[in-house]
Amino acid sequence: MAILSSLRRRSAAASVAAIAGATAVGVCLAVSSASAGTLSGSLYRDPSSAVVRWVAANPGDSRAAVIRDKIASQPQARWFANFNPSTVQSEVSGFIGAANAAQQVPVLAVYEITNRDCGGASAGGAPDLNQYQTWVSNFARGLGNQTVIIILETDSLALLTCLSSAEINARNQAISTATRTIKSGNPNAKVYLDGGHSTWNSAGETANRLRAAGVQYADGFFTNVSNYNSTSNEANFGRAVISALNGMGISGKRQVIDTSRNGGASGDWCGDDNTDRRIGQYPTTNTGDGNIDAYLWVKPPGEADGCRYTAGSFQPDLAFSLANGAPNPPTTTPPTTPPTTPPTTPPTTPPTTPPAGDGCYASVAVNQWAGGFTASVTVTAGKSDINGWTVTVALPSGAVTSTWSAQASGTSGTVGFTNVSYNGRVLGRQSTSFGFQGTGTGPSTTAACVTS
Repeated sequence: MAILSSLRRRSAAASVAAIAGATAVGVCLAVSSASAGTLSGSLYRDPSSAVVRWVAANPGDSRAAVIRDKIASQPQARWFANFNPSTVQSEVSGFIGAANAAQQVPVLAVYEITNRDCGGASAGGAPDLNQYQTWVSNFARGLGNQTVIIILETDSLALLTCLSSAEINARNQAISTATRTIKSGNPNAKVYLDGGHSTWNSAGETANRLRAAGVQYADGFFTNVSNYNSTSNEANFGRAVISALNGMGISGKRQVIDTSRNGGASGDWCGDDNTDRRIGQYPTTNTGDGNIDAYLWVKPPGEADGCRYTAGSFQPDLAFSLANGAPNPPTTTPPTTPPTTPPTTPPTTPPTTPPAGDGCYASVAVNQWAGGFTASVTVTAGKSDINGWTVTVALPSGAVTSTWSAQASGTSGTVGFTNVSYNGRVLGRQSTSFGFQGTGTGPSTTAACVTS
Protein backbone atom coordinates (compact mmCIF):
# COMPACT_ATOMS: atom_id res chain seq x y z
CA MET A 1 0.00 0.00 0.00
CA ALA A 2 1.49 3.28 -1.06
CA ILE A 3 0.60 5.50 1.88
CA LEU A 4 1.38 9.17 2.04
CA SER A 5 4.49 10.27 0.41
CA SER A 6 5.77 13.45 -0.57
CA LEU A 7 4.74 17.02 -0.16
CA ARG A 8 5.46 18.34 3.25
CA ARG A 9 7.52 21.14 2.36
CA ARG A 10 6.91 23.55 -0.33
CA SER A 11 9.61 26.16 -0.14
CA ALA A 12 12.99 26.61 1.47
CA ALA A 13 11.37 29.14 3.77
CA ALA A 14 8.74 26.61 4.79
CA SER A 15 11.45 24.03 5.43
CA VAL A 16 13.37 26.42 7.64
CA ALA A 17 10.21 27.29 9.52
CA ALA A 18 9.44 23.62 10.01
CA ILE A 19 12.93 22.98 11.34
CA ALA A 20 12.82 25.91 13.71
CA GLY A 21 9.32 25.09 14.92
CA ALA A 22 9.66 21.35 15.44
CA THR A 23 11.88 21.14 18.46
CA ALA A 24 11.65 18.17 20.76
CA VAL A 25 8.26 17.37 22.23
CA GLY A 26 8.10 15.31 25.40
CA VAL A 27 5.76 12.42 26.07
CA CYS A 28 3.24 14.46 28.02
CA LEU A 29 2.21 18.00 27.26
CA ALA A 30 1.05 20.16 30.15
CA VAL A 31 -2.72 19.92 30.39
CA SER A 32 -5.03 22.14 32.34
CA SER A 33 -8.04 19.91 32.78
CA ALA A 34 -9.24 16.39 32.26
CA SER A 35 -11.55 17.45 29.47
CA ALA A 36 -10.71 18.02 25.84
CA GLY A 37 -12.52 18.55 22.57
CA THR A 38 -15.39 16.26 21.73
CA LEU A 39 -13.63 12.88 21.87
CA SER A 40 -13.00 10.53 24.76
CA GLY A 41 -12.02 6.91 25.21
CA SER A 42 -9.08 4.65 24.50
CA LEU A 43 -7.75 4.53 20.93
CA TYR A 44 -7.59 1.16 19.17
CA ARG A 45 -4.28 -0.54 18.62
CA ASP A 46 -4.35 -2.71 15.51
CA PRO A 47 -2.80 -6.12 16.39
CA SER A 48 -2.05 -6.82 12.73
CA SER A 49 -0.30 -3.56 11.76
CA ALA A 50 2.96 -3.70 9.81
CA VAL A 51 5.07 -2.78 12.82
CA VAL A 52 3.39 -5.37 15.06
CA ARG A 53 3.97 -8.06 12.41
CA TRP A 54 7.61 -7.03 12.03
CA VAL A 55 8.25 -7.21 15.78
CA ALA A 56 6.61 -10.64 15.99
CA ALA A 57 8.67 -11.94 13.08
CA ASN A 58 12.02 -10.52 14.27
CA PRO A 59 12.31 -11.19 18.04
CA GLY A 60 16.10 -11.53 17.81
CA ASP A 61 16.69 -8.22 16.02
CA SER A 62 18.65 -5.78 18.17
CA ARG A 63 16.15 -3.03 17.29
CA ALA A 64 13.04 -5.05 18.12
CA ALA A 65 12.67 -4.16 21.82
CA VAL A 66 12.83 -0.41 21.23
CA ILE A 67 10.44 -0.57 18.26
CA ARG A 68 8.08 -2.83 20.21
CA ASP A 69 7.97 -0.71 23.35
CA LYS A 70 7.77 2.73 21.78
CA ILE A 71 5.97 2.23 18.47
CA ALA A 72 4.26 -1.16 18.16
CA SER A 73 2.65 -0.67 21.57
CA GLN A 74 0.76 2.41 20.40
CA PRO A 75 -2.53 2.93 18.53
CA GLN A 76 -2.04 4.09 14.96
CA ALA A 77 -4.30 4.77 11.99
CA ARG A 78 -5.29 2.02 9.58
CA TRP A 79 -4.96 3.38 6.02
CA PHE A 80 -7.51 2.55 3.35
CA ALA A 81 -5.68 3.46 0.17
CA ASN A 82 -6.44 0.68 -2.33
CA PHE A 83 -9.18 1.12 -4.89
CA ASN A 84 -11.20 -1.99 -4.02
CA PRO A 85 -14.92 -1.13 -4.19
CA SER A 86 -16.00 -4.79 -4.06
CA THR A 87 -14.11 -5.64 -0.86
CA VAL A 88 -13.68 -2.40 1.07
CA GLN A 89 -16.92 -2.82 3.04
CA SER A 90 -15.87 -6.20 4.45
CA GLU A 91 -12.35 -4.92 5.21
CA VAL A 92 -13.70 -1.92 7.08
CA SER A 93 -16.31 -4.01 8.87
CA GLY A 94 -13.68 -6.47 10.11
CA PHE A 95 -11.43 -3.72 11.41
CA ILE A 96 -14.30 -1.84 13.05
CA GLY A 97 -15.65 -5.03 14.59
CA ALA A 98 -12.33 -5.83 16.22
CA ALA A 99 -12.11 -2.31 17.66
CA ASN A 100 -15.68 -2.47 18.93
CA ALA A 101 -15.01 -5.83 20.57
CA ALA A 102 -12.05 -4.23 22.34
CA GLN A 103 -14.27 -1.26 23.32
CA GLN A 104 -11.75 1.13 21.76
CA VAL A 105 -11.94 3.92 19.19
CA PRO A 106 -10.42 3.11 15.77
CA VAL A 107 -8.71 5.64 13.50
CA LEU A 108 -9.16 5.17 9.75
CA ALA A 109 -7.26 7.21 7.17
CA VAL A 110 -9.11 7.40 3.84
CA TYR A 111 -6.64 8.01 0.99
CA GLU A 112 -8.48 7.36 -2.24
CA ILE A 113 -9.24 10.70 -3.90
CA THR A 114 -8.79 10.86 -7.67
CA ASN A 115 -5.41 12.31 -8.76
CA ARG A 116 -4.00 11.62 -5.32
CA ASP A 117 -0.71 13.31 -4.42
CA CYS A 118 -0.73 15.15 -7.78
CA GLY A 119 1.02 12.17 -9.33
CA GLY A 120 3.82 12.10 -6.72
CA ALA A 121 5.27 9.14 -4.86
CA SER A 122 1.81 8.16 -3.57
CA ALA A 123 0.00 8.65 -6.88
CA GLY A 124 -3.17 6.68 -7.36
CA GLY A 125 -6.68 6.78 -5.99
CA ALA A 126 -10.02 6.19 -7.65
CA PRO A 127 -10.00 6.39 -11.47
CA ASP A 128 -12.60 9.17 -11.42
CA LEU A 129 -14.80 10.96 -8.90
CA ASN A 130 -17.92 8.94 -9.71
CA GLN A 131 -16.06 5.75 -8.87
CA TYR A 132 -14.65 7.50 -5.82
CA GLN A 133 -18.17 8.05 -4.51
CA THR A 134 -19.00 4.39 -5.10
CA TRP A 135 -15.94 3.39 -3.09
CA VAL A 136 -16.82 5.82 -0.28
CA SER A 137 -20.40 4.53 -0.14
CA ASN A 138 -19.14 0.97 0.28
CA PHE A 139 -16.59 2.14 2.84
CA ALA A 140 -19.31 3.87 4.86
CA ARG A 141 -21.45 0.72 4.97
CA GLY A 142 -18.78 -1.03 7.02
CA LEU A 143 -18.43 1.60 9.75
CA GLY A 144 -20.96 0.26 12.24
CA ASN A 145 -22.60 2.67 14.67
CA GLN A 146 -20.01 3.32 17.37
CA THR A 147 -17.46 6.14 17.56
CA VAL A 148 -14.84 6.03 14.80
CA ILE A 149 -12.32 8.67 13.71
CA ILE A 150 -12.00 9.31 9.97
CA ILE A 151 -8.99 11.18 8.56
CA LEU A 152 -10.39 12.09 5.17
CA GLU A 153 -7.94 12.48 2.28
CA THR A 154 -4.55 13.73 3.40
CA ASP A 155 -3.17 16.55 1.18
CA SER A 156 -6.40 16.74 -0.82
CA LEU A 157 -7.00 20.40 0.10
CA ALA A 158 -3.51 21.64 0.94
CA LEU A 159 -2.11 20.38 -2.39
CA LEU A 160 -4.10 21.71 -5.35
CA THR A 161 -1.33 22.87 -7.68
CA CYS A 162 -1.97 20.19 -10.30
CA LEU A 163 -5.71 20.88 -10.59
CA SER A 164 -7.61 23.33 -12.77
CA SER A 165 -10.33 25.53 -11.29
CA ALA A 166 -12.98 23.12 -12.52
CA GLU A 167 -11.10 20.16 -11.05
CA ILE A 168 -10.74 21.94 -7.70
CA ASN A 169 -14.48 22.59 -7.62
CA ALA A 170 -15.18 18.94 -8.45
CA ARG A 171 -12.79 17.74 -5.74
CA ASN A 172 -14.39 20.05 -3.16
CA GLN A 173 -17.82 18.68 -4.03
CA ALA A 174 -16.51 15.10 -3.85
CA ILE A 175 -15.04 15.61 -0.37
CA SER A 176 -18.19 17.34 0.85
CA THR A 177 -20.30 14.47 -0.47
CA ALA A 178 -17.94 11.88 1.03
CA THR A 179 -18.21 13.56 4.43
CA ARG A 180 -22.01 13.42 4.36
CA THR A 181 -21.98 9.84 3.06
CA ILE A 182 -19.76 8.72 5.95
CA LYS A 183 -21.90 10.60 8.47
CA SER A 184 -25.02 8.99 7.02
CA GLY A 185 -23.43 5.54 7.22
CA ASN A 186 -22.43 6.07 10.87
CA PRO A 187 -23.81 9.15 12.65
CA ASN A 188 -21.19 8.61 15.38
CA ALA A 189 -18.30 8.92 12.94
CA LYS A 190 -15.99 11.86 13.64
CA VAL A 191 -14.78 13.17 10.27
CA TYR A 192 -11.81 15.52 9.85
CA LEU A 193 -10.74 17.22 6.61
CA ASP A 194 -7.26 18.14 5.39
CA GLY A 195 -5.80 21.24 7.04
CA GLY A 196 -2.24 20.80 5.74
CA HIS A 197 0.17 22.03 8.37
CA SER A 198 1.48 25.20 9.96
CA THR A 199 4.29 25.80 7.45
CA TRP A 200 2.28 25.26 4.28
CA ASN A 201 -0.74 27.45 3.49
CA SER A 202 -1.83 30.34 5.71
CA ALA A 203 -4.58 29.87 8.29
CA GLY A 204 -6.93 32.08 6.27
CA GLU A 205 -6.31 30.19 3.04
CA THR A 206 -6.68 26.87 4.85
CA ALA A 207 -10.03 27.98 6.28
CA ASN A 208 -11.19 29.03 2.81
CA ARG A 209 -10.30 25.63 1.39
CA LEU A 210 -11.99 23.81 4.26
CA ARG A 211 -15.16 25.84 3.79
CA ALA A 212 -15.19 25.11 0.05
CA ALA A 213 -14.85 21.37 0.77
CA GLY A 214 -17.78 21.27 3.22
CA VAL A 215 -16.12 21.41 6.63
CA GLN A 216 -19.49 22.56 7.97
CA TYR A 217 -20.60 18.92 7.58
CA ALA A 218 -17.46 17.55 9.29
CA ASP A 219 -16.22 17.65 12.86
CA GLY A 220 -13.11 19.64 12.03
CA PHE A 221 -9.72 19.26 10.39
CA PHE A 222 -6.41 17.46 10.83
CA THR A 223 -2.89 18.83 10.49
CA ASN A 224 0.75 17.67 10.39
CA VAL A 225 0.27 14.29 8.69
CA SER A 226 2.59 15.62 5.98
CA ASN A 227 5.19 17.24 8.20
CA TYR A 228 6.99 17.21 11.55
CA ASN A 229 6.06 20.61 12.98
CA SER A 230 5.92 20.91 16.75
CA THR A 231 2.66 20.27 18.51
CA SER A 232 2.62 23.80 19.91
CA ASN A 233 3.05 25.32 16.45
CA GLU A 234 0.28 23.13 15.05
CA ALA A 235 -2.03 24.03 17.95
CA ASN A 236 -1.42 27.76 17.36
CA PHE A 237 -2.08 27.27 13.66
CA GLY A 238 -5.25 25.31 14.44
CA ARG A 239 -6.56 28.08 16.66
CA ALA A 240 -6.00 30.58 13.84
CA VAL A 241 -7.88 28.32 11.39
CA ILE A 242 -10.76 27.88 13.85
CA SER A 243 -10.90 31.65 14.35
CA ALA A 244 -11.03 32.19 10.59
CA LEU A 245 -13.81 29.61 10.25
CA ASN A 246 -15.73 31.29 13.04
CA GLY A 247 -15.44 34.54 11.09
CA MET A 248 -17.11 32.77 8.16
CA GLY A 249 -20.01 31.66 10.35
CA ILE A 250 -18.70 28.08 10.69
CA SER A 251 -18.40 27.31 14.40
CA GLY A 252 -17.78 24.28 16.59
CA LYS A 253 -14.95 22.80 14.52
CA ARG A 254 -11.93 21.23 16.17
CA GLN A 255 -8.48 20.03 15.25
CA VAL A 256 -6.62 16.74 15.47
CA ILE A 257 -2.82 16.77 15.23
CA ASP A 258 -0.54 14.04 13.92
CA THR A 259 2.30 13.71 16.44
CA SER A 260 3.82 10.49 15.10
CA ARG A 261 7.12 12.04 13.98
CA ASN A 262 7.36 15.52 15.48
CA GLY A 263 9.49 14.90 18.57
CA GLY A 264 12.50 16.62 17.00
CA ALA A 265 13.41 17.68 13.48
CA SER A 266 16.27 18.99 11.40
CA GLY A 267 17.61 18.53 7.92
CA ASP A 268 15.69 17.52 4.80
CA TRP A 269 11.91 17.18 5.05
CA CYS A 270 11.81 13.60 3.84
CA GLY A 271 11.73 11.06 6.65
CA ASP A 272 13.49 8.43 4.54
CA ASP A 273 16.70 10.48 4.66
CA ASN A 274 16.48 11.91 8.15
CA THR A 275 17.63 10.29 11.39
CA ASP A 276 17.28 13.34 13.65
CA ARG A 277 13.55 13.12 14.24
CA ARG A 278 11.79 11.30 17.09
CA ILE A 279 8.26 10.19 17.79
CA GLY A 280 6.30 12.94 19.51
CA GLN A 281 3.32 13.04 21.85
CA TYR A 282 1.89 9.58 22.40
CA PRO A 283 -1.62 9.12 20.94
CA THR A 284 -4.55 10.18 23.12
CA THR A 285 -7.99 11.72 23.02
CA ASN A 286 -7.26 13.44 26.34
CA THR A 287 -5.54 16.58 25.08
CA GLY A 288 -6.65 19.02 27.78
CA ASP A 289 -7.32 21.56 25.02
CA GLY A 290 -10.89 22.36 24.08
CA ASN A 291 -9.84 23.11 20.48
CA ILE A 292 -8.05 19.79 19.96
CA ASP A 293 -9.95 16.51 19.83
CA ALA A 294 -6.93 14.20 19.74
CA TYR A 295 -3.22 13.73 19.25
CA LEU A 296 -2.98 10.85 16.77
CA TRP A 297 -0.37 8.78 15.01
CA VAL A 298 -1.88 9.02 11.54
CA LYS A 299 1.28 8.42 9.53
CA PRO A 300 2.60 5.18 11.09
CA PRO A 301 6.15 5.72 12.40
CA GLY A 302 8.61 3.70 10.35
CA GLU A 303 6.58 3.73 7.14
CA ALA A 304 8.47 5.44 4.34
CA ASP A 305 7.60 8.70 2.55
CA GLY A 306 8.80 7.58 -0.87
CA CYS A 307 12.30 9.12 -1.00
CA ARG A 308 14.73 6.29 -0.36
CA TYR A 309 12.13 3.55 0.08
CA THR A 310 8.74 2.80 -1.49
CA ALA A 311 6.05 5.05 -0.02
CA GLY A 312 4.14 3.25 2.71
CA SER A 313 6.59 0.38 3.17
CA PHE A 314 7.61 -0.38 6.76
CA GLN A 315 11.35 0.09 7.30
CA PRO A 316 12.77 -0.98 10.69
CA ASP A 317 15.74 1.38 10.43
CA LEU A 318 13.34 4.33 10.09
CA ALA A 319 11.26 3.08 13.01
CA PHE A 320 14.34 2.57 15.17
CA SER A 321 15.69 6.05 14.41
CA LEU A 322 12.34 7.56 15.45
CA ALA A 323 12.07 5.50 18.64
CA ASN A 324 15.67 5.34 19.82
CA GLY A 325 16.22 7.98 22.49
CA ALA A 326 12.55 9.00 22.56
CA PRO A 327 10.80 9.10 25.96
CA ASN A 328 9.05 5.95 27.14
CA PRO A 329 5.26 5.73 26.89
CA PRO A 330 3.33 6.81 29.98
CA THR A 331 2.73 4.05 32.50
CA THR A 332 -0.02 5.56 34.64
CA THR A 333 -3.53 6.72 33.85
CA PRO A 334 -4.51 9.78 35.86
CA PRO A 335 -7.25 11.74 34.06
CA THR A 336 -4.87 14.39 32.72
CA THR A 337 -2.34 12.08 31.06
CA PRO A 338 -2.41 9.98 27.89
CA PRO A 339 -3.66 6.40 28.24
CA THR A 340 -1.43 3.62 29.46
CA THR A 341 0.55 1.70 26.88
CA PRO A 342 -1.83 -0.72 25.14
CA PRO A 343 -0.82 -4.40 25.30
CA THR A 344 1.76 -5.45 22.74
CA THR A 345 -0.46 -8.21 21.39
CA PRO A 346 -4.21 -8.75 21.56
CA PRO A 347 -7.02 -6.24 21.82
CA THR A 348 -8.66 -8.45 24.43
CA THR A 349 -7.26 -9.22 27.87
CA PRO A 350 -5.61 -12.62 28.40
CA PRO A 351 -6.21 -14.52 31.64
CA THR A 352 -4.93 -12.65 34.69
CA THR A 353 -3.26 -15.83 35.93
CA PRO A 354 -1.00 -17.36 33.24
CA PRO A 355 -1.74 -21.01 32.48
CA ALA A 356 0.31 -23.36 34.61
CA GLY A 357 0.87 -26.13 32.07
CA ASP A 358 2.26 -26.38 28.57
CA GLY A 359 0.32 -25.99 25.35
CA CYS A 360 -1.97 -23.07 24.52
CA TYR A 361 -5.21 -21.60 25.77
CA ALA A 362 -7.83 -19.46 24.00
CA SER A 363 -10.40 -16.94 25.19
CA VAL A 364 -12.98 -15.20 23.04
CA ALA A 365 -14.58 -11.74 23.23
CA VAL A 366 -17.75 -11.43 21.16
CA ASN A 367 -19.50 -8.30 19.94
CA GLN A 368 -23.00 -9.44 18.94
CA TRP A 369 -25.58 -7.44 17.01
CA ALA A 370 -28.80 -8.29 15.22
CA GLY A 371 -27.87 -10.74 12.51
CA GLY A 372 -24.11 -10.83 13.04
CA PHE A 373 -21.09 -10.65 15.30
CA THR A 374 -17.37 -9.98 15.54
CA ALA A 375 -15.13 -12.20 17.67
CA SER A 376 -11.67 -11.32 18.97
CA VAL A 377 -9.65 -14.34 20.16
CA THR A 378 -6.66 -14.27 22.49
CA VAL A 379 -4.24 -17.18 22.22
CA THR A 380 -2.00 -17.57 25.29
CA ALA A 381 0.99 -19.92 25.55
CA GLY A 382 1.51 -22.04 28.64
CA LYS A 383 4.77 -22.07 30.53
CA SER A 384 6.75 -23.00 27.39
CA ASP A 385 7.09 -21.28 24.02
CA ILE A 386 4.89 -22.52 21.18
CA ASN A 387 5.64 -22.48 17.45
CA GLY A 388 2.18 -22.76 15.98
CA TRP A 389 -1.42 -23.11 17.10
CA THR A 390 -4.93 -24.00 16.00
CA VAL A 391 -8.06 -22.75 17.75
CA THR A 392 -11.41 -24.48 17.28
CA VAL A 393 -14.72 -22.73 17.94
CA ALA A 394 -18.32 -23.86 17.61
CA LEU A 395 -20.83 -21.54 15.96
CA PRO A 396 -24.43 -22.02 17.14
CA SER A 397 -25.72 -20.62 13.85
CA GLY A 398 -24.67 -18.60 10.85
CA ALA A 399 -21.26 -18.57 9.22
CA VAL A 400 -17.85 -16.90 9.22
CA THR A 401 -17.62 -14.19 6.57
CA SER A 402 -14.12 -12.76 7.14
CA THR A 403 -11.01 -13.55 9.18
CA TRP A 404 -7.88 -11.58 10.10
CA SER A 405 -4.52 -12.71 11.51
CA ALA A 406 -5.47 -16.40 11.05
CA GLN A 407 -6.44 -18.93 8.39
CA ALA A 408 -9.94 -20.41 8.72
CA SER A 409 -10.86 -24.00 7.94
CA GLY A 410 -14.58 -24.13 7.24
CA THR A 411 -17.16 -21.40 7.67
CA SER A 412 -19.95 -22.91 9.82
CA GLY A 413 -20.48 -25.43 12.58
CA THR A 414 -17.10 -26.24 14.09
CA VAL A 415 -14.49 -23.94 12.55
CA GLY A 416 -10.71 -24.18 12.98
CA PHE A 417 -8.38 -21.17 12.89
CA THR A 418 -4.63 -21.65 12.35
CA ASN A 419 -1.90 -19.08 12.87
CA VAL A 420 -0.38 -17.14 9.99
CA SER A 421 3.36 -16.60 9.50
CA TYR A 422 3.83 -13.70 11.86
CA ASN A 423 1.91 -14.85 14.94
CA GLY A 424 2.57 -18.59 15.22
CA ARG A 425 5.45 -18.27 17.64
CA VAL A 426 4.28 -17.20 21.09
CA LEU A 427 6.64 -17.04 24.05
CA GLY A 428 5.75 -18.76 27.29
CA ARG A 429 2.98 -17.00 29.26
CA GLN A 430 2.63 -14.47 26.39
CA SER A 431 -0.28 -13.93 24.00
CA THR A 432 -1.21 -13.16 20.42
CA SER A 433 -4.61 -12.63 18.82
CA PHE A 434 -6.79 -13.01 15.75
CA GLY A 435 -10.38 -12.22 14.88
CA PHE A 436 -13.27 -13.12 12.67
CA GLN A 437 -16.69 -11.83 11.71
CA GLY A 438 -19.83 -13.68 10.79
CA THR A 439 -23.57 -13.86 10.47
CA GLY A 440 -25.92 -15.34 13.04
CA THR A 441 -24.93 -16.00 16.66
CA GLY A 442 -21.32 -15.74 17.76
CA PRO A 443 -19.37 -18.42 19.64
CA SER A 444 -19.09 -18.78 23.40
CA THR A 445 -16.23 -17.13 25.30
CA THR A 446 -14.22 -20.36 25.47
CA ALA A 447 -12.47 -22.23 22.67
CA ALA A 448 -10.14 -25.19 22.25
CA CYS A 449 -6.48 -24.54 21.42
CA VAL A 450 -3.83 -27.06 20.35
CA THR A 451 -0.22 -26.48 19.36
CA SER A 452 1.11 -27.43 15.95
